[in-house]
Amino acid sequence: MTLRRGVIAARCCALLLVGFFAAAPAQATIRYAISVARPEQHFFHVTMTIPEVQNEVVVQLPAWNALYQVRDFAYHLTGLNASDDSSRPLAVLKLNKQTWHVSGSGTITVRYASYWDEPGAFNAQLNASHAFLNLALVLLYVPDRRGEDVRVVFDDLPASWRVAVALHQEKTAGGQRAGPYVAANYDALVDAPVEMGVFEEFLLETGGPPVRVVVHGDAWKREQIEEILRRIVSYEIQLMRGAPFDEYLFLYHIGSTAGGSGGGMEHARSTAIFIDTMGYLENVTAHEFFHLWNVKRIRPQSLEPVNYTGEQWTRSLWFAEGVTSSYAAYTLVRTALWSRRQFYDDLAGQLTDLESRPARLWQSVEQASLDAWFEKYALYRRPDFSISYYNKGQILGVLLDILIRDATDNRSSLDDVLRDLNDRFARQGRFYRDSADIRASAERIAGRSFEEFFTRYVAGTDELPCAELLARAGLVLKGTGSARAEFGFLAVRGAGAATVAVEIQPGSTAEQAGVREGDVLLTLNGAAFPRNPIRWLHEHRLGETVRLGFRHENNLKEVSFALSERRERVYSLEEAGNPTEKQRRILDGLLHGTTDGPRP
Repeated sequence: MTLRRGVIAARCCALLLVGFFAAAPAQATIRYAISVARPEQHFFHVTMTIPEVQNEVVVQLPAWNALYQVRDFAYHLTGLNASDDSSRPLAVLKLNKQTWHVSGSGTITVRYASYWDEPGAFNAQLNASHAFLNLALVLLYVPDRRGEDVRVVFDDLPASWRVAVALHQEKTAGGQRAGPYVAANYDALVDAPVEMGVFEEFLLETGGPPVRVVVHGDAWKREQIEEILRRIVSYEIQLMRGAPFDEYLFLYHIGSTAGGSGGGMEHARSTAIFIDTMGYLENVTAHEFFHLWNVKRIRPQSLEPVNYTGEQWTRSLWFAEGVTSSYAAYTLVRTALWSRRQFYDDLAGQLTDLESRPARLWQSVEQASLDAWFEKYALYRRPDFSISYYNKGQILGVLLDILIRDATDNRSSLDDVLRDLNDRFARQGRFYRDSADIRASAERIAGRSFEEFFTRYVAGTDELPCAELLARAGLVLKGTGSARAEFGFLAVRGAGAATVAVEIQPGSTAEQAGVREGDVLLTLNGAAFPRNPIRWLHEHRLGETVRLGFRHENNLKEVSFALSERRERVYSLEEAGNPTEKQRRILDGLLHGTTDGPRP
């Protein structure tokens, strides 16, 4: 549907400034006030008011949120104290790294400050230009009262700042206060990231529920974003047969305002996306928006209820994240944001990446899901220690789709599995049993057993029969030995989404230039260090001189060196020259999201 700009202009202010108009809880009990006074000092000042306390109350701060990493947010917290409703100081006893006991009755007020100046979708940042806040990083909760409704206000905003958040706003406070915003419980509250500052906004109209777009950035074009979002949002809602929201919020940080960080984080009614250039916008947006269904609503039982105090083990990230990546690629090719050549190259690149990791021979994709909590350690991310559940999960999604289409003569597909899981679990308020219910749904749709597939390739480490299965879709997989450009080290994501250098090759040009193990990689040729360094290297030549900016310990450095050589097996995909009629129908189905009608 064509965007009606006049309607957008008329509705933006009302929608973007007053928040979501979902039904508000009847009575909020625990209240928060977050002050951003003197933002250049990077302290969020929090006041938490807890009514109806009898003798004592325990408050706690999450140890993790968003990333599957225990990051111990409590070390950012300082100056915690408590008082009663007569302003008398109360005794506070710290029980462990993230838990405090307060003695008192009635209405108790807890005050503290939390220091944050870290850009990124998984972090929090407060500075003179804006604030971005994942609320779980700064807001305490009462463990046995997590289910109660809550209110939050934002205080001491600079005069030009506004607030964008996917929460119902009870009323407009005015002046230097925004809110109160209301959530049904603590979990719903902290699932809504907040942007405060001076930002651009517009309303995207797709014929469905309103979609709000907020951009804090300096390297973007509204018309380009509108067209990309219109295609992605419209297609994925149509694919899943309806939007699971009344209103949705995209929070973008683009260009230098992304602070060199990258990536996105899904939420039930919003997403936060940080990218340095518009070139990454399509893929990350398609991925994060599809999470509305897969993981936020089609959700494994192993992730419920959320345990904020420590690791939460699940075997399902290959499906929750990897198959979401399958659908990001499907969305892009099916909406013509990608050509079929780009789709083939992306899938071949995934196969090449998996082949380059020796750990695939001993770590299953379910094991990689369980071990996600090790990803903050550089050693674990080395190719001989782990595989990526994103990477192998994306490949498994495509292969399973082909198997279903082949078994049903292209009358059913993986699309039907996602819709079946949505109907049987998400819409019923139920959670699925890790890989067991995924397999059961696939078997129900295909009318055949997938025991061997799940035993050998999901729970097991057998080499994927990619050439054989891709051939059923009329695709020819070719692998060749190749020399490509290499930095002379591996670039891997570290804690907080920073990219670090590991496995420095002795004698390499990078080592000679001064790059060392653990250096944080910041820039490449004057731009932010690429989110996909392997893809970047495939686009550059051996011997090409590059400028690398990095942080070694506490020192910023920039060095130049020539790219060295790496030998590897590289895969490519081509369409078969004379496909059978069935191969052609299956390939068309993959590329266009179609099937050939109901089974007889």
